[in-house]
Amino acid sequence: MDNLEKKKSCLTVLLDGIIKGNPTFVLVLGICPTLAVTNAAINGFSMGMAVIFVLVFSNMFISMFRKVIPDQIRIPAFIMIIASLVTIVEMVMKAYTPPLYKALGLFIPLIVVNCIILGRAEGFAYTNNVLDSVCDGIGSGLGFTLAVTFLGIIRELVGNGSVFGLGQEVITKVYNPALVIVMAPGGFLTLGLAMAIINYVKDKKAKEGK
Repeated sequence: MDNLEKKKSCLTVLLDGIIKGNPTFVLVLGICPTLAVTNAAINGFSMGMAVIFVLVFSNMFISMFRKVIPDQIRIPAFIMIIASLVTIVEMVMKAYTPPLYKALGLFIPLIVVNCIILGRAEGFAYTNNVLDSVCDGIGSGLGFTLAVTFLGIIRELVGNGSVFGLGQEVITKVYNPALVIVMAPGGFLTLGLAMAIINYVKDKKAKEGK
């Protein structure tokens, strides 16, 4: 029975990060990298994978050591743990995927101060057990990854006529890509439209529920 309750609890925490507490579309966190790296689907997906890795392990370590981290220095301690994990990600990407590392550029080291990661560390991992903290990291990371990958697909498709770098010759025969969508203004426009549609659907469901 206890195992079943733990599984339910972990599943609930995980789903909250993906749907109810989606970092991008609901909590509106981590917008800077969201706007910057979603000009291509592969960039958004790769940033999402990096954030998942850092979120899961930072949550795990912070939860493990929460009882020995003095409250007065918890934020510097969080940043030290997160920075160590980001350094690992940066070194691996630089060694094995140089083009991707170059494309993401400064936004890889800036994961250290990403509001999503610091927010989950402070708001969840520091006060919950390791299992739930790992589930929270996976859920929030997946929520962010799905959001930035979705935005990347839309922007790349509309602005470049391809998806993950494929199909450009076929797609561009159907319509002319709108280059502005893969530029900075297109990021704001795409994110705003996506959030407007999501909020409209939520409000409609809420009214139907009443």
